[in-house]
Amino acid sequence: MNFEMVMQELEALGKERTKKMYVSNGAHEPLFGVATGQMKPIAKKIKKNQSLAEQLYATGNYDAMYMAGVIADPKAMNEADFKRWIDSAYFYMLSDYVVAVTLAETDIAQEVADQWIACGEELRMSAGWSCYCWLLGNRPDHEFSESKLAHMLEIVQNTIHDSPERTKYAMNNFLYTMAVSYLPLHEKAVETAKAVGPVEVKQDKKKSKFLLASDNIQKAVDKGQIGFKRKYVRC
Repeated sequence: MNFEMVMQELEALGKERTKKMYVSNGAHEPLFGVATGQMKPIAKKIKKNQSLAEQLYATGNYDAMYMAGVIADPKAMNEADFKRWIDSAYFYMLSDYVVAVTLAETDIAQEVADQWIACGEELRMSAGWSCYCWLLGNRPDHEFSESKLAHMLEIVQNTIHDSPERTKYAMNNFLYTMAVSYLPLHEKAVETAKAVGPVEVKQDKKKSKFLLASDNIQKAVDKGQIGFKRKYVRC
């Protein structure tokens, strides 16, 4: 399948209701409103195709950009490629669910995510913390530095309440993922979540939302999910 064919298929799959949902989450034109599950049959035909992924991502069309993440070949991407992708990721569904997910399948994932976490810019920070969530939920514990992750828990405890709004979500998810998927620091993550307490996230034109990682961690404990690892990062 070439670029034109993929764009035509995506446009045909677009639904106004899905489009409205994406827009309510921060997407803007151009977009078609394609449910992500409906992209799977197209992806099966294409498999991995980095040059096509780059063409799709460059459109600025949300659905095409998401599709790019599904068919990208992460091993063919370098740091400059990810910088280009994160530069164009204009809301969290791109930064956290396309760029961060694709980055998590590379050997440079931690190195790039660390830079983004330290940069101070909302969506880059969000992508960096999210990347660690994808990594921790998939890779064996021995691939991580325990002391480094312990320090990251301290950063979350000390800075989450003053972080940008979208970054708070990703940091809260990091707390949860550490407690559930990284056994060596399960207890420390639980303690940190309790110390952090409820995290207020301010929302445009809506009431503030409160995130509480400790409750979600306890639910995972009750369900016997501690130690959970995904087989694949990308579905």
